[in-house]
Amino acid sequence: MLKGKVAIVTGSTSGIGLGIAKELAELGADLVLNGLGDAGEIEAIRSGIEREHGVRVVYDGADMSKEQAVRGLIARMIEQFGRLDILVNNAGIQFTAPVEEFPAAKWNAILDINLSAAFHGIAAAVPQMKKQRWGRIVNIASTHGLVASTHKAAYVAAKHGLVGLTKVVGLETAGSGVTCNTVCPGWVRTSLVEKQISDIAAQKQISQREAAEEILAEKQPSLDFVSPSQLGGTVAFLCSPAADQITGTAISVDGGWTAQ
Repeated sequence: MLKGKVAIVTGSTSGIGLGIAKELAELGADLVLNGLGDAGEIEAIRSGIEREHGVRVVYDGADMSKEQAVRGLIARMIEQFGRLDILVNNAGIQFTAPVEEFPAAKWNAILDINLSAAFHGIAAAVPQMKKQRWGRIVNIASTHGLVASTHKAAYVAAKHGLVGLTKVVGLETAGSGVTCNTVCPGWVRTSLVEKQISDIAAQKQISQREAAEEILAEKQPSLDFVSPSQLGGTVAFLCSPAADQITGTAISVDGGWTAQ
């Protein structure tokens, strides 16, 4: 379905981003991976996807906290591939603290990576997509782009901002062949969530399994985690002809969290 298309997925060396990247590669898209990690491990991921799916895969370590690095990534990849069809803004970081104790440096870092990076990437990508008369921008927000939880002021603000940015870009690109949507996952068992599970287990002196069940029971009625491959499937759907008229919207993949 995506043969001949070029996709950039930020924050794609692990977790949700990697799940999305693999799904797009399976559908034939050439890939640009981006994110942090051990150089050897990243190369193994890159070459593995390339070999398994017969697509071109490159890695670019652009720092998503820096405006020029984000815009430079987009420009370099357009120059290298001659096109850009899919941009998935997935890079994100998290920090939790009550608002009165929230460090200003953490607030700035979370907004830079979780929100501003998406803005800079979109602004740099849209002219090329409009020129091609086809483009898919998918922002990975969170259930916290729609509802709030305590101690997550910066994350919730950034993710709500991402949902708002999506609406504006959806309106501005309407009718151009370019769409812009947000995917809002609930609990996904990534390394970020694993840390929260471990913290709860240690704090309450319960098992990892009990801590995981506790996290799910509080918010996610399905009592099951969302998987990175399911989110990859959601992104793939948004890149399909069936989604040509879906733009400026937020799709929840959250086991019923926001239905409550």
